[in-house]
Amino acid sequence: MDASQHNRRDFIITERERIWEKGKGKFNAAEQLEENVLSLHKKVLGDNHCHTLTSMANIAYTYYSLGRFNAAQQLEEDVLSSSKKVLGDNHPDTLNSKANLASTYHALGKFHAAEQLEEDILSLRKKVLGDNHPCTLLTSMGNLANTYHALGKSYHAFGKLNNAKQLKEDALSLRKKVLGYNHPDTLISMANLANTYHAFGNLNAAEQLERDVLFMREKALGNYHPDKLTSMANLGNTFLALGKLESAEQPQEDVLALTKEVLGDNHPHTLTSMSNLAETYHAPGKFNASEQLEEDVLSLSRKLLGNDHPDRLISMANLGMTYPALGKFNAAEQLEEDNVLAFTRNLLGNNHPHTLTSMTNLARTYYALGKFNIAEQLHQDVVSSRRKVLRSNQPHTLTSIGHLSRTYYESKMKGRICPCRDIWCHAVTKCLCFSLYSGSRKVLVP
Repeated sequence: MDASQHNRRDFIITERERIWEKGKGKFNAAEQLEENVLSLHKKVLGDNHCHTLTSMANIAYTYYSLGRFNAAQQLEEDVLSSSKKVLGDNHPDTLNSKANLASTYHALGKFHAAEQLEEDILSLRKKVLGDNHPCTLLTSMGNLANTYHALGKSYHAFGKLNNAKQLKEDALSLRKKVLGYNHPDTLISMANLANTYHAFGNLNAAEQLERDVLFMREKALGNYHPDKLTSMANLGNTFLALGKLESAEQPQEDVLALTKEVLGDNHPHTLTSMSNLAETYHAPGKFNASEQLEEDVLSLSRKLLGNDHPDRLISMANLGMTYPALGKFNAAEQLEEDNVLAFTRNLLGNNHPHTLTSMTNLARTYYALGKFNIAEQLHQDVVSSRRKVLRSNQPHTLTSIGHLSRTYYESKMKGRICPCRDIWCHAVTKCLCFSLYSGSRKVLVP
């Protein structure tokens, strides 16, 4: 056997092992194997061969799955640059590379960068493949709509939410026409549109769509399919937003029981189901039950995902909001200060909406502990950043001004009460107008 045959045999064996490990969800094991595949590809085929680029994309996907988004971004930017050089801007593989990078930008909260890429992809796919091609319908329109949705939610850019709504309605109409009413991809479009209706506060329309999706998935897939469980969770979240607390609790309990039965206690989807149920318990004041679930989620997420995974950050943030409800302000302070805020700053930057939310939560904890000076400084930083990123009359900015005004009052800084009182009253009035848009939601859409 000559050297080239030996290298090819090594590659085939390693590639099979890689697929096997990734199929089992063992991304850490897959990472090492993929690095071996990439090394062999570079050695045998060269740096710019299409198979080498595919290997780089595979590793980037593994980094993404492990929550290592910065590493994924760097690799995907390299893949995209090489794909453009070797294959051209309009080649399908180049478009796929763009889509992968846009997805990573989205995960990093770089929504504007994701938006630019996804608009390019949609335009090119319409030009090359036509409006009704599955890649146009299934991938490009949906991805861009979800980015518009994220921009609208994070920055209160209601024009972007309108764009998301319009694009999702168009995608749903086209999928019904091309694929049929009961096609799985049509149901995904219905679920995504329901999510945007929810963001607009159009909860009754969201509920109706989600009921339809649940009915059709249950009929087509049975009780135990993950997509059916996703639909139950989404409907439960809408019940919660509508104030139907008893109706919300039962679906989430059923989802968790079925998810554990189908996927086991340690699967990531099980952790998501536990988080959703904890949030549902939180609403009617079942804080002890919520705390227990959230502590379990945090422990399991550390074990399954590692310390730096974004889902672990969400787990910490949720628990950090439950501790104050139980009067555990010192525990909340430590969690928010040492973990949540530090991680969001490192991952997303100082001015990202999620970082500013973490700063606000920590400032409110300082406030509850009577640490008014530290709370004041954090609130001032948040107001300054929100004015820079948003506008002075945006709901998040106005809410932040209200928090700062209240902190001034409690710290008895008499000279500062009057200057901010009118602003605070204006903020409250304006925020009432936008209250339908201010909620957060965990949505499970495949």
